[in-house]
Formats: sequence, structure tokens, C-alpha cells
Amino acid sequence: MSQLIDPPPLSLIPESAPFTSEQRAWLNGFFAGWLGVGAEAPAGTAGGVAAEPLPRQAEETFPWHEPSLPLDERLALAEEKPLPRRLMAAMAQLDCGACGYVCKTYAEKIAAGEETCLTLCSPGGKETSKALKQLLKEAPSVGTEDSNAGTIAPSPTAIEGWSRQNPYQAMVLKVVNLNAPGSGKHTSHIELDLGDSGLEYAVGDSLGVVPTNCDELVETLIDRLAATGDEPVTVNRVSTTLRDALSTRCCLTDLPEELLNCLADAADEEEAAALRSLIDDDGPLNGCDVLDVLRLFPTAKPAPSALVATLSPLRPRLYSISSSPLAHPGQVHLTVGRVAWDHNGRTRKGVASTMFADRLIEGHKVGVFVQKSHGFTVPSDPATPMIMIGPGTGIAPFRAFLEEREASGATGRNWLFFGDRHEATDFLYRDQLEGWKATGLLTRMDLAFSRDGDGKVYVQDRMLQNGEELWRWLEDGASVFVCGDAKRMAIDVDRTLRGIVAEHGGRSLEAAKEYVDALAKSGHYLRDVY
Repeated sequence: MSQLIDPPPLSLIPESAPFTSEQRAWLNGFFAGWLGVGAEAPAGTAGGVAAEPLPRQAEETFPWHEPSLPLDERLALAEEKPLPRRLMAAMAQLDCGACGYVCKTYAEKIAAGEETCLTLCSPGGKETSKALKQLLKEAPSVGTEDSNAGTIAPSPTAIEGWSRQNPYQAMVLKVVNLNAPGSGKHTSHIELDLGDSGLEYAVGDSLGVVPTNCDELVETLIDRLAATGDEPVTVNRVSTTLRDALSTRCCLTDLPEELLNCLADAADEEEAAALRSLIDDDGPLNGCDVLDVLRLFPTAKPAPSALVATLSPLRPRLYSISSSPLAHPGQVHLTVGRVAWDHNGRTRKGVASTMFADRLIEGHKVGVFVQKSHGFTVPSDPATPMIMIGPGTGIAPFRAFLEEREASGATGRNWLFFGDRHEATDFLYRDQLEGWKATGLLTRMDLAFSRDGDGKVYVQDRMLQNGEELWRWLEDGASVFVCGDAKRMAIDVDRTLRGIVAEHGGRSLEAAKEYVDALAKSGHYLRDVY
């Protein structure tokens, strides 16, 4: 970064404060900027991109920060912006924290050369990583190295002490399937014991879970490599065995360029040429994982240590916490849908979701840490009405919200929109929700079971049917919360909400958009989407 500060740096944070030197430098810079005085900026990385001035935070807007926008539209909106903002536009815009950052800070770390891994945005996938690489190629100077060699920096919103670098080993107390027999879904309710960890969370926070890969997949990969699993390998400068690396340290779903190059170097001439052609055009590999590629190119016989060195790190998964610490002291609960699908003649499995559903039992331990939410929590005023929209596993944080309101004696009205496929088999937490409806904690509960009628009905349809009442709640100061799928449900709910404001509020569509945008800016419209 540019070091054009002539006056001596002003230290606003005392040396005795409980912060690292980097944190102290950042805080000094932040408060100095806020107060309008000079302070020492955190040092940049020598290999970073040439610094570009950023607008003052108070004046800056991020029009591309909307997950429903296609990538090319997001990039176009940021086209004339400094590099960190163009990089931010390439992210998935979910601020999910799965990468260890939010979109803005991940982009800034890449631009400064402080983060070298370009594949951390799992929701954005290859589309995002390719865009990041292209943007950096076009930059005057780049600070990135091997896209898989970087380490994940601590999240600025992770709880101190236990973190993704130092997860707490929580004991599994219970894992039960919430779906009834005959359901086409499997939703795990998981209860974890926090013991004497001191790990604290608030409703609305997420729990980071450190997963392990499927044992069957790991053993199949070891066989394909003609290995025993005991071969010594190194992952991020840690010496371990091949089996441990594939089980606990390496992502087996991503296909980095380095992996394709490694396989090409270990294949015959024909397959090597085909592999290298896929580096620039990986369309034929869409949906493939590491085992698929090894099977597609049987002459590729890489050394285990060489292959492991090219694999992306196995990253934590974040799940919305579905319990209140007031209702379950010393515990944390999750609600996780099992993910599995068929591809290339194999059953593919979601890494963490099937770990919970298929492999973890009472007494096992799993690494966890808390990821703070970005304001997604119960209103600070206990009298504020809440409208909660969460189909499927989107119910998770709202179970926590309602437990919190019940335990704290909050007086605000509560309205839940919930949906799934079939009422008989997929009504998650039915007994608890109906109990709250009977006691009055749930003022209203509108349900949408899409496969039970002649036509499919979703939560947004129930919103429309109750638009007049929903509008009255909004005018009474209700906060609206949405949790679930970002690319379909959340978009439809947002569109429906604007339509309700237009129809029942007597506004134009543009004025309705401004009304809903104002709700979001004031903290009355919050989304936890993925």
C-alpha cells in the first residue's frame, strides 16, 4: 500500500488493549478515519496489487451486491470501480462466511496480495474463481500465487478463541431424522454438547462445522492411485498420511487447474493433451469430482504426494443455528438436509450433510466454531412484530428465534411462513410449532406443502393470499426475516413482498421497491440465504 503519510501516526488504541498488533493497527486506522485524523495504516503485502483509492465508506454503495444478479451484470456494475470492488462483484454476494470472510473483505485481501487462494467462494464455484483470475490478469500487478496454496485467514466475525483454525471438538448428543417414513427427504436434527468450552452464540448466528469426507470415497481414491493410504504426504506444510489427507484435509469435489496439470504430467500423450485442453474449457467436466477425472483418464498415474499438493483445502460448512442458548444452555442445535444425487453412475454425497445423516452417532465428536451473523437476529425491542419466512431447512433460525422469544418473555407478535413437500412427512418440528401456535407464541402460522394439492403452492403464494394483513404488520413496524435458497425462493419472496407493498400500500412498483429497500437499510428486512 502507499505510505504517503508525513505526520507521525496517531495511536488511539493503547498498547495494553487486548488486541494483536495487526488488530490494533486496523482499529487505529478505522477510528482515525472516523475522527478525521491521521493514523498509521496496516502494512500491505509487498506482492500486492498497486493500491487504488476507495471511496469513503459512508458514501459507498454496492449495487452489484445482490445474489440474484447474473455474474456478467454484477461485473458490469463494478466495471469502473477500483480492483477490490471488481473482485467483490465476482463473488456470490451471499456474505455467507464460508470462505472465512464476507464478499467485500475477501476481495480486499486478494487485491492486497494477503489472500492467494481464489477458490474459497464455494457458492460462486468455478464461475467466481475464473472471474477472479481474469480480473487479476488484467490488473497492473498481482499478488496471488498458486490458487490453492493460500490459507484461510481468520474471519473478522468469528468468535475469539475457538475458530476455524482452532475448532472446538463438540460431542454429538443426538442425531434424528425429522422426516417421517415415506418422505423423499432426510433432514437431520443435531444436538451438540458445548461442554466447558466457553463457546457462546446468539440466535441468528451460524455454526461452522469441520467435515470429513466419505470413507468409501476415500478408499476408492486410494485404490485408484494404487496406494495403501499410509504414504507420507504434506498438506499446507503439515506432514500426514495419504488417507488422513484425503479424509480430513483435502476437497475431493473441486478440480483446480493444478490438478489437471498434475494428471496431464502423469498421463500418456493423448490423455495429457485432452487434460490440458480442459484447463481452458472445462465444460465437459461440469459436475465431475476428483475420482471422476481419475477414472476418465486411466493412464494418469500421479504420485500421491503430487496429487494431494494440487487439491483445494476441505473447507468448513456453515449452518444456521436452530436453538436458543436460553432454552438449551450448553448446547447448540442444527437442522441439516441430507444432499445426495447420481452422476456418472455414482451416488454423490454432500460432504457435511451425509456426515451428519450417515456417519455421526451419539458420542462422536465434530469440530465446530461460531460465525456471527450480520444483524440477522431477533429485534432488540421485544415488542417488535416478526414475520419469518423459511421453507424446508430455512426453518432453522426461526426455531431459535421463537425459543428465544419464549424464554425471554418477549411480547412481540410472531408470524411464520413455512413450507415443504408433504405435510404428512415433511412438517419439520411439527409438534413444537403447533404447540407454540396453541400457546399464542406464534400469532400466525401459514403453511405451504407444495406436493399435496393439484397445483404447487409455495410460501410466496401464502404471502400473496395474506397480503393485506402482511401489509398491516409492515406498517406496524414488523421486521421481516427470510432464510433458505438464495437463487429461487428468496428472489420470489422479495418479488412478492414488493408486489404486496405496491398493491396494498397503493404505491407504484418503483415506490414499492424503495419501500422494501428502506426496510432493508433500517434493519427491518434481513435475509440468511445460501
